[in-house]
Amino acid sequence: MKIIIVGCGRVGRNLAEKLNLDGNDITVIDISRTKVENMVNRYDIMGVVGNGATHTIQREAGIAAADLLIAVTDSDELNLLCCVVARKEGNCQTIARLKNPEYSKDAPYLKEELGLAMVINPEYAAAEEIARVLRFPSAIQIEQFAKGRVELIKFRINKDGALAGLTVREMMEKYHSDILVCTIERGEEAYIPYGDSRFEEKDIVSMIATPKEANEFFKKIRYKGHSIKSALIVGGGVLTHYLCEILEQSGVDLKIIEKDYKICEELCTRWQKADVINGNPADKELLMEEGLETAGAFVTLSEVDEENILLSLYAKDACQGKLITKINRSDYDGVVSRLDLDTVICPVNITSDEILRFVRATKNAMGSNVERLYNLIPDEVEACEFIVKENSPIAGKPLCELKLKKGVLVASISREGEIIIPRGQDIIKAGDRVVIVSKLLGLQDITEVLR
Repeated sequence: MKIIIVGCGRVGRNLAEKLNLDGNDITVIDISRTKVENMVNRYDIMGVVGNGATHTIQREAGIAAADLLIAVTDSDELNLLCCVVARKEGNCQTIARLKNPEYSKDAPYLKEELGLAMVINPEYAAAEEIARVLRFPSAIQIEQFAKGRVELIKFRINKDGALAGLTVREMMEKYHSDILVCTIERGEEAYIPYGDSRFEEKDIVSMIATPKEANEFFKKIRYKGHSIKSALIVGGGVLTHYLCEILEQSGVDLKIIEKDYKICEELCTRWQKADVINGNPADKELLMEEGLETAGAFVTLSEVDEENILLSLYAKDACQGKLITKINRSDYDGVVSRLDLDTVICPVNITSDEILRFVRATKNAMGSNVERLYNLIPDEVEACEFIVKENSPIAGKPLCELKLKKGVLVASISREGEIIIPRGQDIIKAGDRVVIVSKLLGLQDITEVLR
């Protein structure tokens, strides 16, 4: 596909890199010549310097032949204007990033009236992911498939935990749970396990199951399964507003520490049930006074990655609750993963995954759609949800007879509301929603998993 990306900030850079690796023809637009030149040289793509909301610049970028324009500047209004101009100047689909809470309720209206293919809100999507993790604190991350009927859950093997030392087969024989282990991460190594693969302390494991089966499994292995009742939040930005909106409905007691007095006033006015403290979250005494030691969760959402990371590292020793750390830069994922920070949330990656899913669905071939995409292990393992169409070569045979490529796992099958955690004799049928976990990155059709 020919794709134009307006905005060369963190989201724009991340998108350009991933969409370029997927084989798309990318052109970026930004008013900063330095940013454009850096991206052109780094990713071997095209670039135009100028205002992406003007028809002159869009024409120079090739809007007439473009399939998709993605507007991800820092201005919501500019993003919407870019999409309006693109719809007039070309015949392409458009995606706008909107992060202002004032637009959140209007997003469906704007999408319909402006003819947008998608409205993406990174901060709200990140807030939803945080809320899912707080509902199930044993998890590092939770991703939903099959319209929420099945969940892909990441968790860490605790020291002296019930799973340490067991093989996958021994675990299944001992706990008799209807789950499927998808990946094991150990240090720099990540792989899709077999029955004789053995769990070790500090392994990060991902599994797929229905929410009910996941709860039962974690009870059996004595992991925390109850929802968080209280949360201490650092930072009062946009993401915090969205998180308050979600958690206030769940009855979670919220306490927010924010440096800026004006932001504190806004939070107090908007979220009257939340306890807002004006102070420096880097002050250890303040954190202790506000209940860090007894908090059910400690969530760092400031705009400074270093502050979020250091506060979370401090809280590891001072707090027994769930730790959630937001990072804005995705280029240090490898370094951050080695810090053992529990749950790390990156809105940039969430945005990229959503847009990649859309692009792959648009490019679908041979009758199957990528319905949902999740980077299970960045740059190593993806989880993709497909809808299987009539006459698909993957349908009608037991899984044990399918000639799957190495590094491919059929993780779940959703059929008429029923969730099947597949075994060798299960059969995929037309109309099924199938989740594939694969080390083959960039799958666009489910048939690509066959040899």
